[in-house]
Amino acid sequence: MPITATPATPHTVADIAATCRRRVRQRALLAAGVSFVPLPGLDWLADVSVLMKLIPEINEAFGLSPEQIERLAPHRRVAVFKALSAGGSLLVGRVVTRTLLLKLLRLVGVRLTAQQAAKFVPVAGQAVAAALTFTALRYVCEQHIRQCIAVSEQIAIEPA
Repeated sequence: MPITATPATPHTVADIAATCRRRVRQRALLAAGVSFVPLPGLDWLADVSVLMKLIPEINEAFGLSPEQIERLAPHRRVAVFKALSAGGSLLVGRVVTRTLLLKLLRLVGVRLTAQQAAKFVPVAGQAVAAALTFTALRYVCEQHIRQCIAVSEQIAIEPA
């Protein structure tokens, strides 16, 4: 459900956030399923590829993709950039690259390191790795959704 402008009402923002959270849950479950495969590194590849798709989708849903921001009127664009700089967001309104995602994944590095170690324990370790993958991806995406909500709310406060 792409939106071409930033959400205007709290109800709309809440609906978009709920939709994004459902997508995150689905994709995090998919990545967790990949964690059951005992090949080292495959889960990291799945995590990065899931985030490479999810983060831009979340930005677009909130009307905060780089392309959508560029199409805004100049005064609205300034308001968006002010909100982005005030919130200290890492991924909102940016082109998502692998380097940027790896930087972000370092924030949840302990979980992902434990995930790699857990894979060496048969069955139970793979289940732990899957659970860690799921929670790490949900955590990263939830933080991103919250930043998008904060930017959307800040923009709604700015005079149009």
